[in-house]
Amino acid sequence: MLLTVRNLAKWYGPRLLFAGITLGIEENERIGLIGANGSGKSTLLRIFAGLEHSDEGQLISRRQLRVGYVPQEDSFDAGNTVTDVVAAAMDEHLDDHERHVRAAVLLDRAHFPDVNADVETLSGGWRKRLAIVRQVAREPDLLLMDEPTNHLDVEGILWLEDLIDEGRFATLTVSHDRRFLEEVANRIVELGTQYPQGFLSHNGTYSAFVEKREEFLAAQRGLQQALAGGVRREIEWLRRGAKARTTKAKGRIDRAGEMMSELAALKQRNQKLAAAGIDFTASDRKTRKLLQLKHVSKSLGGRELFHDVNFTLSPGTKLGLLGPNGSGKSTLIRLISGTLEPDDGEIARADQLKIVVFDQHREQLDPNQTLRAALWPQGDTVNFRGQSMHITAWAKQFLFRSEQLDLPISELSGGEQARVLLARLMLREADVLILDEPTNDLDIATLDVLESSLEAFPGAIILVTHDRYLLDRVSSEILALDGEGNASTYATLAQWERAREFEEEIAMAKIAKPSAPAASTKSKTAKKRLTWNEQRELEQMESAILQAETRVEELQARVADPTVLSDHVQSHEAYQQLATAQHEVERLYTRWAELDARK
Repeated sequence: MLLTVRNLAKWYGPRLLFAGITLGIEENERIGLIGANGSGKSTLLRIFAGLEHSDEGQLISRRQLRVGYVPQEDSFDAGNTVTDVVAAAMDEHLDDHERHVRAAVLLDRAHFPDVNADVETLSGGWRKRLAIVRQVAREPDLLLMDEPTNHLDVEGILWLEDLIDEGRFATLTVSHDRRFLEEVANRIVELGTQYPQGFLSHNGTYSAFVEKREEFLAAQRGLQQALAGGVRREIEWLRRGAKARTTKAKGRIDRAGEMMSELAALKQRNQKLAAAGIDFTASDRKTRKLLQLKHVSKSLGGRELFHDVNFTLSPGTKLGLLGPNGSGKSTLIRLISGTLEPDDGEIARADQLKIVVFDQHREQLDPNQTLRAALWPQGDTVNFRGQSMHITAWAKQFLFRSEQLDLPISELSGGEQARVLLARLMLREADVLILDEPTNDLDIATLDVLESSLEAFPGAIILVTHDRYLLDRVSSEILALDGEGNASTYATLAQWERAREFEEEIAMAKIAKPSAPAASTKSKTAKKRLTWNEQRELEQMESAILQAETRVEELQARVADPTVLSDHVQSHEAYQQLATAQHEVERLYTRWAELDARK
């Protein structure tokens, strides 16, 4: 056992975060820690890391246990390069040269484009990668990570999944990313007052945990019903004026009191967990083409972000936008919303189009404004869809307590700030709803409500998120930017994933492809290993692959053609042809490697 905690309890002022937490972490465990916002996940992680003390209970760790900790907010000393940051975290007994060499190797594996870059120049996604690599450089036995997928793009999350899968350390990760949890965790622990021990733990995947949780809660509700029946019978017995002079009668009276207390506790635990009431307001506009991009291109700072982007937004269109950090997703959103103009191409908008944007940087929020004013600046009565309600009731719908209303926005958590933005968006009618990373800091219960609201929204949606579960459930199509100026359209997230895997295989095959040796230098023995037909096939293979790759490029252009995209039959046929052509390229490379090995 690497680490064990027994009967941990923690208060923040008068508010109890958790109590009675007793669990252990073993070698090679991959634990996902989940729970509602405010349940104490980050605090528990800091206690495990030795950065905070519990009010009750004890923490027991293995001797000389090395613990790495990645907090939600990354912090680096100014003036250092990324190599300096990683080298400084390594064993102090190594000399400076050895530390820098090892740091460069780790950063290369993390795909850092420039290991000598200044930390102050890094984007949020690369800062998060650096924070993780810095802790891995310490060679921990246990790696603690608090929301590590925040700020990472999908490529970064896939890298992190591989890192965890290949790591020689145990992990305890706080995350609300359901797909990430499904991929990396072999045990899920959920903190919550609905559980008698303060948490529920299950060995297995996240999806298996969800099933286990439903079974547990259903059994607990059944127990409540059975206990309620027993309490009613005891109350009836007491009302009949049963004599309490005998020892037996006294015992039954005591047991009735215990049953009532147990029932009260069960009722409190079985209360449905609150989730924010998210319901976006659509304009119900029937215009067929709300917005259309025709051959749109954009460059910034001399670098082409994307070119020849084409798509149409109609009521009911739910476009998922994918791409690595820096590929131009935010720039494309600015073009669509009209705050930026394209270099080439045309953006056609319906007359008086109503576009509402959720900003991932939360620049729409004034940190000095009170929660009351941020939710509704026009007094204490909120008007939502023609109905009036008090600001306290409106705040409660988004899980805010009345005593929070006069707090400044700067004192709210990340999840609470996200809920403020969602509440404000609900008050605005939208033809097109643009959500730029709305899932950061939201708990799973709120994500479920957000997902349902987006699915039901009748207008058009552009969804930028690293949450692949949400993206897969909501999107009707995917637009992927590759960071090299290209934009491709996919019918599903699974199709994009297959294409990405295939491109990686092709790239690896090209790297591994040996140069063709001159015929005069070939070994006579090697020649005999191939038949005459096989030798001829090998000689023609490069030409065949070139033709097949050309066919793939032609079909990729076809599936991106707006005319094809607007026709369901043509689009489906084009995607099938593209999949067949990509499979043929893969088959040819495999055959080439097979023949080449037998020369």
